[in-house]
Amino acid sequence: MAMKRGFLWVFTLAVLFIIGAAAWWRPERALETASGLTAHNLCAASFIAGLDPKATADELVKPMLPGLVRPLLRYRVDATHKSVEASFAGLAPMRAAFTSGYGCRLALDPRYQAPTPVSPRAASPADAFAPPTAIVSENSALNEALTREFAEQSSQQQRFVKAVVIVKDGRVVAERYAPGFGIDTPLLSYSVAKSFTNVLLGILVRQGRLRVDQHIGAPEWSKPGDPRAALVIDDLLRMDSGIDAAETGSGFDPASQMLYRQDDMAAFAAGFPLGRAPRTEWDYTSVNTLILDRLLGATVGGGAPGMRAFADQELYAPLHMDHVTMEFDGAGTFVGAAHVYATARDYARLGELFIDDGIGPDGQRILPENWLAYSRRSTLGSSYGAGFWTNDGPSAFAAGRVARGFPKDGFFASGNRGQRIYIVPSQRLVVARFGYSPPPDFGISEDLQLIDAAIAALRAH
Repeated sequence: MAMKRGFLWVFTLAVLFIIGAAAWWRPERALETASGLTAHNLCAASFIAGLDPKATADELVKPMLPGLVRPLLRYRVDATHKSVEASFAGLAPMRAAFTSGYGCRLALDPRYQAPTPVSPRAASPADAFAPPTAIVSENSALNEALTREFAEQSSQQQRFVKAVVIVKDGRVVAERYAPGFGIDTPLLSYSVAKSFTNVLLGILVRQGRLRVDQHIGAPEWSKPGDPRAALVIDDLLRMDSGIDAAETGSGFDPASQMLYRQDDMAAFAAGFPLGRAPRTEWDYTSVNTLILDRLLGATVGGGAPGMRAFADQELYAPLHMDHVTMEFDGAGTFVGAAHVYATARDYARLGELFIDDGIGPDGQRILPENWLAYSRRSTLGSSYGAGFWTNDGPSAFAAGRVARGFPKDGFFASGNRGQRIYIVPSQRLVVARFGYSPPPDFGISEDLQLIDAAIAALRAH
């Protein structure tokens, strides 16, 4: 009898532990995040980029999901209503819907009213890039490096490189695409979008409407004595704010929850406390960017349509970036942490803006003077600057990149799964590389070989 009672006690404690753990971790949150990621990415791929949803699911979405749940993934693309529904064996369903001009948004709040659809801006009368040259076909080392970027090795996970554009002195010198992708195919940014936030901020700084040292003024931080009230724009852009919201990509982490389970992302992000004093430790987390994006939107005014019009007038039209889609959350905030779609050439054009420190292709100043130096300056010795990764500073990661041929003055926009814009001002070189590459390095090893080969091949031109 005593043994039976002991067994019942152990069984009861085990059940209580499981119930308590489930209540604490709430596994449905991770499933909802996975469903949200699936619905959003397939919606954007289908209706912004015109890509095959099954190929996108197989190459981009499923590799990001835990292996145990991949077979349970279910999704349905509604071409008539331009939406995608996703779930895991019917659990944790999420739906994303497309609005022309604004991309896709998760349908989290039934009260949400989508902006009035808009047609894409007409293409620029003249291409910002001069016609491609024959350099790539004449140089075997550069040709081999390009081929290596797209080649798959049987001993490695597939890297799914989709597009590479190399620009020297404003001229496309090499360009290659995977089957089904081309010059006009919009590509997902992931965190390359953070560099768009940098540029949009820079424009507002040049216009005198914002300063990098001004306080954020988030309404969630307005109570007397709230230490977050002391945070300034620079703290959020450089990821040294001290906000306690670690980004792990687990599905439970704040950044994942924000991007795929929250209608008002900035309000959710601003709810986290400080975990350390500002400007004492660098900690990459996308919650910083969404709080900053809300401030940018409030400064521009007009909600999502206002920000879209501002970006088009002040950035995309002057740079001849003709295929950019910015996505917004339910509160009308630009999701400048992860959700931009643009062509590889348009991404390269954004990089080109930094070659002459913010001067556009037609000679007009778009960014403030010295914005290049500000953006690439290392934050607290890390390999991150202000919305860009950088080779500046003492970081071992930066030193490793320099040792492999990516010059010390180089810096780059970078997004999950291998989305990158490499910028080398001293060489007047930009390399845009986009794909669906796996960890641990997301294809950066081949990228560094390509940069090194491009510098050597173009040195005489």
